Amino acid sequence: MNLSKHLTEPVFKTVGKVADQLDLETYVVGGFVRDILLERSSKDIDFVCVGSGVELAKAVHKELGGNLPFNVFKNFGTANIKQDDWELEFVGARKESYQRNSRKPIVEDGSLQDDQNRRDFTINAFAICLNKDRFGELVDPFNGMEDLKEKIIKTPLAPETTFSDDPLRMMRAIRFASQLNFDIDGDTFEGIQQMKDRISIVSAERIIVELNKIIMSEKPSYGFKLLYYTGLLKEIFPEMVELQGVQTIEDKSHKDNFYHTLQVLDNISENTDDLYLRWAAILHDIAKPATKRFNKKVGWTFHGHEDKGARMVPGIFRRMKLPMGEPMRYVKKLVRLHLRPIALVKDEITDSAIRRLLYEAGDDIDDLMMLCRADITSKNNQKVQRFLNNFDKVEEKMREVEEKDKIRNFQPVITGEIIMQTFGLKPGKEVGELKEALKEAVLEGEIQNEYEDAFKFLLKLGEERGLIVENTKN
Repeated sequence: MNLSKHLTEPVFKTVGKVADQLDLETYVVGGFVRDILLERSSKDIDFVCVGSGVELAKAVHKELGGNLPFNVFKNFGTANIKQDDWELEFVGARKESYQRNSRKPIVEDGSLQDDQNRRDFTINAFAICLNKDRFGELVDPFNGMEDLKEKIIKTPLAPETTFSDDPLRMMRAIRFASQLNFDIDGDTFEGIQQMKDRISIVSAERIIVELNKIIMSEKPSYGFKLLYYTGLLKEIFPEMVELQGVQTIEDKSHKDNFYHTLQVLDNISENTDDLYLRWAAILHDIAKPATKRFNKKVGWTFHGHEDKGARMVPGIFRRMKLPMGEPMRYVKKLVRLHLRPIALVKDEITDSAIRRLLYEAGDDIDDLMMLCRADITSKNNQKVQRFLNNFDKVEEKMREVEEKDKIRNFQPVITGEIIMQTFGLKPGKEVGELKEALKEAVLEGEIQNEYEDAFKFLLKLGEERGLIVENTKN
């Protein structure tokens, strides 16, 4: 098969020309070729030559004018050129061998076949020749075209060989299946099951990259189910596995919180590409196993799972090497608040309850409501619609209160400095208590968050506490 009609970018002819000048057998390989065949766009191009990839890259860089960003990675024998939106990677063909307890291969120069043998999957082992006499010729030693047509993820060599060489490939198999909506070949699937514990030698930083790509799939539940049934999920994310299962006592059962979580994740993924909002969906019920209790009158309860879940978020983020700054705080907030709008639906909606939720959620209120809507997973369509209609009412009430009170992210007009000047106080517990009382008064609707109204309330609080007013001109 010849794919020259797909190689219309000038860079391919340039690389081929330079390769012929250097007498280097050269190919474009891997994911770029796969994406050509799948008619998917890609800006990352990997070139392999039988010889020095760095020397080829230097000559190509010179041919392209010598002004483009260029990096050589001597330790890996690779080089990189950035041309507009394109990322061009160059490497020499090589063969690799691994010791049992190491991810660092012994690397030697090799043939194209050696290089294709070390690829992770048949659909990533394609190569297209760029030399003039064979330009566009597809090299497909493992019948990857057939696997592509059949939508199969399959290792080119025996699964135990491929996965032993780099155990992260087990995660990559599931990531590709999830992204492309492919099946995993039976032998490959069994290979993952048998070698799942070897993922322990892979760094958390590499694992989270693959897991996040699974989470960002169009339907991430598919990837998580593959992780679960291969046993990998228990190795990398045991808290999520603990959600699985249904317990029954006295004919009272609770739902399977693992599959519920996956449904919530799919639901929210239909409406957002925000990675950390999807993480909030994954973690919103993560503390249910720890808070599960049986009550003879009401059945199963999970009281406080939102608060305990929020406390679990930092530890999970830290262990999985997710960012510990704003993304973690965002997810923690949404997990802690995810039941609050539901509580408003059940009760008569008061302005003070709305104010408090708007204040605590701040600019994340819309994301919180999206999470709450995704959390409605009942098979009873009438029940689902009833909840969604009630959420409509809550959101309408939010708009009314926000327009009237401007409560989202509000800051009390009476500052700690004003309180200290008014009563001659030094920084301390009493100042904090007065600030908190002022904030609560605003949230409860007792006063407006305006200076005159709030200052009168402050003087009243001071009088009740026996404080002496030393200054009223602030």
